[in-house]
Amino acid sequence: MAKKLNYYRGYGEKLISLFARLLFSKESYSLTELSRMLDCSKQTVMRLVNDIRMAYGVDIEESTERNRKYYRLVTKGKSTPIIPLTASELNALHMCKTFTEHLLGESFYNEATRALEKTIPLLSGEGKLPSRHFASFSTGTIDYTPHQENIRALIEAMSTKKICRITYQAIMQKKAKTYHVKPLKIFSYRDTIYLHARLAKEPGKTYREPKFDPLLAIHRLKKVEVTERCFEYPADYDFNEVFDKRFGLVKEDYFEVEIELQGWAADYVAERTWSPDQKISKIDDDKIRITFSASCDSLSLAANATSIAWRAGDSSGP
Repeated sequence: MAKKLNYYRGYGEKLISLFARLLFSKESYSLTELSRMLDCSKQTVMRLVNDIRMAYGVDIEESTERNRKYYRLVTKGKSTPIIPLTASELNALHMCKTFTEHLLGESFYNEATRALEKTIPLLSGEGKLPSRHFASFSTGTIDYTPHQENIRALIEAMSTKKICRITYQAIMQKKAKTYHVKPLKIFSYRDTIYLHARLAKEPGKTYREPKFDPLLAIHRLKKVEVTERCFEYPADYDFNEVFDKRFGLVKEDYFEVEIELQGWAADYVAERTWSPDQKISKIDDDKIRITFSASCDSLSLAANATSIAWRAGDSSGP
């Protein structure tokens, strides 16, 4: 009986979560995206959609593009209801804001703080900003404050689906180069912000399909110009499929890695997920062996190996 109650509780939570996402975002979501967000099968998502239609009498529009099914809640001009935030939701937002301060840069961080301050009147009951509860400590980070203008330009271009003309200074190149790109996703990886894009045709030049889509470190962008040229968001683009959480940022050929660690380094590595297919076996009380698949990202592999070795030699480590 308890198992059945847990099932219905879990199903009900997914139903409410899906309804809220479709109602408040007003965006179209693919069946694959919703399945991943809700951590359930596609069949369960389709059943949830039908149950929402029957229970709430709302119109959820279905569309198909390149063999992918999409869902969007149609509000038909009705305004979205204002629902008060809970103290728990405000705490979660404040944690996210504080823990990413070193990535946001001063301007974005101040905007995030003001946004949270404006939400206090929307709290259910009396509440205040939990400014003393959370903090962030990071070393060796990049100051993104000077790059706010470029980030804002990229966000504008992604929102309006406009091609950007960028000037980029690669780390091993003496001169910056200019490209035309279709910006698709800004994401963070190991305290660095990147732009994942697709190369666009340059005016007056022959287009050549690149071997890899551009992966650009935001702090190496010297200039970002939003052009008047539009692009269609690629229906086959799936960020989670490209960056599948296997070890390494540059996705090329995969190979198996096997590492033996002991002492504090063994404990440090065993606490973390390096790849979804990782396997950790205990050799003795003080030593482990970890195997996982990695991509051809030798810089990342070397940097992490150095970091682990350095931390293992630090007797004051946590």
